[in-house]
Amino acid sequence: MSDVYAVRRGLLRDRCAAVGSAAALVSRPANVRYLAGGAPPGAVLLLGPGEDVLLCSRAPTGDPADGRTDEQLRVSLTPATDGDPVVAAAGLATSVGAESLAVEEHHLTVSRHRAMSSVAPRLRLADLGATVEQLRVVKDEEEIACLRIAAEITDQALGELLESILVGRTERHLALELERRLVDHGADGPAFATSVATGPNSGQGRHRPSDRRVEEGDFLSVCLGANYRGYRCEIGRTFVIGTAPADWQIELYDLVFAAQRAGREALVPGAAYRDVDRAARCLLDSAGHGGGLAPWTGHGVGLEIDEDPQLAPAAMGKLDACVPVTVEPGVHLPGRGGVRIDDTLVVRPEADGGPELLTITTKELLAL
Repeated sequence: MSDVYAVRRGLLRDRCAAVGSAAALVSRPANVRYLAGGAPPGAVLLLGPGEDVLLCSRAPTGDPADGRTDEQLRVSLTPATDGDPVVAAAGLATSVGAESLAVEEHHLTVSRHRAMSSVAPRLRLADLGATVEQLRVVKDEEEIACLRIAAEITDQALGELLESILVGRTERHLALELERRLVDHGADGPAFATSVATGPNSGQGRHRPSDRRVEEGDFLSVCLGANYRGYRCEIGRTFVIGTAPADWQIELYDLVFAAQRAGREALVPGAAYRDVDRAARCLLDSAGHGGGLAPWTGHGVGLEIDEDPQLAPAAMGKLDACVPVTVEPGVHLPGRGGVRIDDTLVVRPEADGGPELLTITTKELLAL
């Protein structure tokens, strides 16, 4: 993988050179990991006019949670007590003759920006913007392989939960059990805070688990994902507890399922982000649920659980092949509950079979 990271840094260096900057400082953690392979918390990456340097307050340990640092990178340690790697990077850039430095202004705090200027007053700071995030949108097959394993772990954890007794257990307890099962099956940890929602709470996006206990006849909505080697996936499912579903539950579930299927089928290279959103949203809107829908139908996943692209009504841009995204429509009826169905997929051309579904737990409305 070292060559992969070197190629990624080369692409970033080319983009910086195109706008007149010979050096760049990457500080956003997911972006550092993308370009360096791995790094301790707080590390930053300096792409200099000469060599590239990873600056951090402690040496990389090889901890899977931090990733494995590219051996081609020089590692420079800064004092843990008062040394800010960002400020040290500004001084190093000046010492090697850089006149300008592109930085991630959307990540740097004002105080760090000022500290850099005080250490290197003649260094011209430019905005790198979302350049690295844009490079991250299309994944290579090794990244997709990590996402595929993350999805397999997530499916295993959810499948085991469905085989257990659920009535009487709290949302909080079930969420903790799911997260434990993710780790048991090989995850570095949860991709995000696991959501378990029952009864009137069901169907809400990213509901925070409470002490409400599962009761017969409830809708049960779960949303979880595994973090595997830094790559994160997402799955959401809705079930009925302990009895045959009521007519209104079947009707609502079938509606959300149809919307989710429409969104999945719209995932083709060249499709506009907003058209994917519209494919799912229009079914729910026409059924009278438009007012309570989430502002997006899905989003990209990778080193972060919520990254570009955003599948939303006003989103600009078109899908490329090898872009992993979620499709996650849902409807919540206040006081009654609701349905969410969420999958992680990879955009593939029709010649390759169309969208690759990574999360395969059944979407049948099961009575548990």
